[in-house]
Amino acid sequence: MPSLHDATRGRVLFGGDYNPEQWPEEVWADDVRLMEEAGVNSVTLGVFSWAKIEPRPGAREFGWLDRLMDLLHAHGIGVVLATPTASPPPWMGALHPETLPRAEDGTLVSYGSRQHFCPSSPVYRRYATALTEDLAARYADHPALTVWHINNEYCTHCWCDGTADHFRRWLADRHGTLDALNEAWGTAFWSQRYDSWAQILPPRRAQYMKNPAQVLDFKRFTSDALLECYVAERDIVARHTPHIPVTTNFMPMWAGQDGWAWAEREDVVSVDIYPDPTDPQGGQYNAMLADMTRSQAAGPWMLMEQAAGGVNWREVNHPKPAGLNRLWSLQAVARGADAVCYFQWRQSRQGSEKFHSGMLTHAGEHGRTFREIKQIGAELALIGPEVSDAAVPAEVAVLHDWDSWWASTQEGRPSALVAYPDLVQAWHRGLWESGIGTRFARPEADLSAFRMVVVPQLYLLTDAAIDNLVSYARSGGTLVCGFFTGVADVDDRIRPGGMDGRLRELFGIRTVHEWWPLDADASVECDGFRGGLWSEELEPDGSAETVSAYRGGELDGLPAVLRKGTAWYVSTLPEPHALRALLGGAAAGAGARPVLEGLPEGVEAVRRGGLLFLLHHGRSTVTVKLPGRHLDLLTGVEADGVVELGRYGVAVLRDVVPA
Repeated sequence: MPSLHDATRGRVLFGGDYNPEQWPEEVWADDVRLMEEAGVNSVTLGVFSWAKIEPRPGAREFGWLDRLMDLLHAHGIGVVLATPTASPPPWMGALHPETLPRAEDGTLVSYGSRQHFCPSSPVYRRYATALTEDLAARYADHPALTVWHINNEYCTHCWCDGTADHFRRWLADRHGTLDALNEAWGTAFWSQRYDSWAQILPPRRAQYMKNPAQVLDFKRFTSDALLECYVAERDIVARHTPHIPVTTNFMPMWAGQDGWAWAEREDVVSVDIYPDPTDPQGGQYNAMLADMTRSQAAGPWMLMEQAAGGVNWREVNHPKPAGLNRLWSLQAVARGADAVCYFQWRQSRQGSEKFHSGMLTHAGEHGRTFREIKQIGAELALIGPEVSDAAVPAEVAVLHDWDSWWASTQEGRPSALVAYPDLVQAWHRGLWESGIGTRFARPEADLSAFRMVVVPQLYLLTDAAIDNLVSYARSGGTLVCGFFTGVADVDDRIRPGGMDGRLRELFGIRTVHEWWPLDADASVECDGFRGGLWSEELEPDGSAETVSAYRGGELDGLPAVLRKGTAWYVSTLPEPHALRALLGGAAAGAGARPVLEGLPEGVEAVRRGGLLFLLHHGRSTVTVKLPGRHLDLLTGVEADGVVELGRYGVAVLRDVVPA
């Protein structure tokens, strides 16, 4: 099976989405000149070019793309060639309105934007695969082709009648019989029992709350329906070019796709990351998404899109201050990226994204953004041969699961203030600030290689996952688990006792009497810290140590944090410094150490292969102590015991062996 290494060949790919169809052809030569100047070695072509290639049904206009592929190859620039199936042309919606998605209330979602297709539509799939077939046949042997990029940011949803038919087939395959479906969905509640498959619909707009098990299955189905579209196109290009790796770009921490299931069907895992430049936790958010993508890829990954400056879809779109783009780009490389790419190469002059930055902004080649792009390109060329395909070690796993996320968003839950992505980020932040190398894993994965496993929250857990966690902890692994975990089974059925009995025994909990969610501005006092969002009325069974107890209020004296052997249960969300201390202490007890001890605040240390990356997320100059002598590959200067990092400073260090 091909891999990203087949495309990088000892380099870090550098470039971005290139949309030359938006510009007169005479601009192309200038684009290539400036790409060479910036060190661009890879561009993504064709993402939104369906109407350009197929201006009317069945037509094929490839001449412009032929000339571009030849031009880029002549200048040593590889092509990530996209199937343009994310945005069907207007003629498809006009001729075949059944290809357009419908919203939950039945409203038709028209063309005129992007992603306006129903993934279950046979007509859409027929046109998409026919175009993919012709594209793959035409460019299979082109020397510029390095990676296939299928579609773009799969994110459409549909509740139409065609989707309903597809959903029923999916349900029959999953549950087998109507009796099994009724049992899984708990349809005895509210007189919802089905006696015919034809009665089952997607969870459309309803009079009151929808059946949460039906909604959960529809989210699973939607991810699978989109995956079928991807696999159909992937199989076509793989048949024509079995040596060329295939990817599609994920949106980070997006609920619409089961990233674990999708990653298994990609040769290369790629993601689009757009932290807010004004977010003080932007660097940690960037690190978390890098760790997650590297984990899905089980190795190097592609940063397919980021912004060189501001975006266009926030309420206020701030540019990136000088140096921040470089910092976050090199941070991605430190955490496993073998490609650093942008949306897009040249900033658009028209359309909905004309205020979304590009590598070459409206300011042109003399603008600050392009100067920084040239610096990043030059530095990636310096470190690429030493970092490409290298591993990033991690001793701690963060468990993450889409089924649990989906189930935790249901209507009628104890607290709408508890947001799963925020919990994942809070726990990852505690590890990141402790300087501990981290990977993500699914709950059923083999966890034996990790010194510590943390579970920010997994409301829904399969029996296999619970057995896996119990086995890990009883084998001596350190398990730190957050609140409201192990509550429901695979069908979102509450487990007896409010938490699975195997987990209660593991943590030393006799009974979970009540969940006590907190108001937005409320907190609970605990020994040594304050907790937010949530608390629980736990009755311990006497086998566990109360590490911290609630003080005051209804839960006074009851355990907030329990520890039984190497298994910890945290029944609230400790404030950030306390969560960091708790996780750092548990990690130290498990033998997991920071990458580098004694770092100044805001400095991140990551090892990749034989290199040590130091990344400074602050604006003031700091001094970092080093174990021995190192050569900074970015400057060519040796550092003996210390290195200074200025505003958003980065050092990429290789050990210097004494002569």
